[in-house]
Amino acid sequence: MIDISLTKLLLLAVVALIVLGPERLPHAARTAGALLRRMRNGWDSVRAEVEREIQAEEIKRTLRETAENARATHDSVREDIRAAGAGLRETGEQVRDTFTETQAAPRIEPRQPDPDLDMLPLKNDSHDRT
Repeated sequence: MIDISLTKLLLLAVVALIVLGPERLPHAARTAGALLRRMRNGWDSVRAEVEREIQAEEIKRTLRETAENARATHDSVREDIRAAGAGLRETGEQVRDTFTETQAAPRIEPRQPDPDLDMLPLKNDSHDRT
């Protein structure tokens, strides 16, 4: 702001008293005060509006950054799910291939008991040691 010392203010008051006279000086001072208040209020409203716009821009920037982070996280999760699905499909194909191989393998029939071989006594080492 303008730097006005006490001597400059007194000099301004004396000049205003001489130019305007004692009758019109109080009215001029009230008018000057009202103009200063209007200017100050106008300046305050402009400053408040600029601050609101700056805050709105900061909020918009924060929202954009949050949306980008959410989008990146969503894409990452989607890729993880796709990878897990591919792993499951591969495992399923391996199980199906193993099952198909098992079904295509030749069957081994259980052997029929041979009465001559099944009747032979088995040698038991634990009874022979006595």
